[in-house]
Amino acid sequence: MKKNILITGGTGTFGKSFVKHAYKLKDVNKIFVYSRDEMKQWDMQIQLKNKSKKINYIIGDVRDFTKLNFTIRDNKIDYIVHAAATKIVLSAEYHPDECVKTNILGAMNVIEAAKANNVKKVIALSTDKASNPINLYGATKLASDKLFISANLNNSSNTTFSVVRYGNVMGSRGSVIPYFISLKNNKNFPITDPKMTRFMISIAEAVKFVLTVIDRSVGGEIFVKKSPSMKIIDIAKAINNKNSISIKGIRAGEKLHEQMIGHEESQYTYELKNYYIIISPILNKLKYKKILKNSKRVDKNFEYTSDKNTTWLSQKEFKVWLLEYIKNQKLLS
Repeated sequence: MKKNILITGGTGTFGKSFVKHAYKLKDVNKIFVYSRDEMKQWDMQIQLKNKSKKINYIIGDVRDFTKLNFTIRDNKIDYIVHAAATKIVLSAEYHPDECVKTNILGAMNVIEAAKANNVKKVIALSTDKASNPINLYGATKLASDKLFISANLNNSSNTTFSVVRYGNVMGSRGSVIPYFISLKNNKNFPITDPKMTRFMISIAEAVKFVLTVIDRSVGGEIFVKKSPSMKIIDIAKAINNKNSISIKGIRAGEKLHEQMIGHEESQYTYELKNYYIIISPILNKLKYKKILKNSKRVDKNFEYTSDKNTTWLSQKEFKVWLLEYIKNQKLLS
């Protein structure tokens, strides 16, 4: 049976890439791009050149339960990918009320609307910042994750809720890469700290991972993508190794290293070839038996952090990705 998919925040970096990939899949009937910025929707339609009648655009906000509910009901949505979020760390620190409204109240609306309309699965996108959060954005995403996990409890509908957690998406609006590219000829790169590290995942890998989770998830788990790490200073050097480096110090709400799994979560974490699964301590473990096949339990006090990662992205490998990224950006301009 073909799927109707709703993606909230569908005009963001992830949303656009997800739509470009998903509309080509044979088992997808229609994709509904749900977002509140009509200009971004217009730009997206131009970029995609209206290639497919499968893609539909709906102006709406996850804060508005009535509109969200009607959209899901009237379009017979089977699956929801929840990508809408207020995610700029500094903006959240200065405007916490706006961050809470979108990331927490919006998540509650998605959950209730999905249950009310018997959506099959909801996959919520999270962030490394939700693991041991030190900023408001991370705290709201942790609260969102908890809401989606607990939504599987006492659930009279057939809907399952799962979470995907990954780190820095290379080239996204939240990434430092476009900023460094803009400074390429300025002779100087401002760096927070020379020791700072980040997980690196391409947008194509993020989309592929979410599609895997749509197929594999059973509800109540957090899927964590394995990704290589890279030092921020090495990213700058790969873009232009002749520029000088100025150290600016850590900004409000910023971490030196990313963490996707904390040691407190290790007792619930299982490792597979390309990702980890954190199962919920409040749900019956037996439901995870099938998806944990061929997995192994991680060691006690295991942590998955960008500074202690076993896999690193070299400058050479990064430059290969960078050339393709710049090429694609020129095609879009």
